[in-house]
Amino acid sequence: MVKLNVLQKIVDPGLVAVIRASSADLAARVAHACVEGGIRALEVTFTVPNAATAIADLSARYPAAEVVVGAGTVLDAETARIAILAGARFVVSPASDAATARVCRRYQVPYLPGAATPGEVVRALEDGADIVKVFPGEGLGPGFVRAVRGPLPHAPLMPTGGVSVETAEDWIRAGCVALGVGGALTKAAETGHFADVTEKAGLLIAAIRRARGA
Repeated sequence: MVKLNVLQKIVDPGLVAVIRASSADLAARVAHACVEGGIRALEVTFTVPNAATAIADLSARYPAAEVVVGAGTVLDAETARIAILAGARFVVSPASDAATARVCRRYQVPYLPGAATPGEVVRALEDGADIVKVFPGEGLGPGFVRAVRGPLPHAPLMPTGGVSVETAEDWIRAGCVALGVGGALTKAAETGHFADVTEKAGLLIAAIRRARGA
């Protein structure tokens, strides 16, 4: 799939579901609930048991033209290659890693590494990041994004952590191109309340649209 098309699936709706689960089966059920709510980008983290299998199964289930499945918590180039060969359409890391970025460029897969300082944002961009993940978002806040976008207005930023229905509009208005949402979106799935996940996905998308003036 063309790299630009994948990025559009992330940026146009403005929401990436970060899926951490105790099993690949639960991850699949959470993913389905997110898609039902309108999310078009799913990040399956490598903290999920058999994450590569989960990514492969979800990639086979959803046409790439409709939903893109990516890999999260990718710590090194070897894991990135495993994820990409399993079908991951984008790769997310907690910090930038030049070797991982190189693998992503080789396969023309968007790379979204984390950064927590202006210097780390610059390094991520130099490594070839397509979007820089502001992480941990709960410790930085929308004010960090506003400050960074002063000297770095060209940096495409996406927070993960500390993003919820209540804070989504603040993050978008601060200048983020998309939001990564994990527990605030998926927590209800731990007790089997998948309909709540679907509802929250819809609320997040609506909040992003409001913040964008749509």
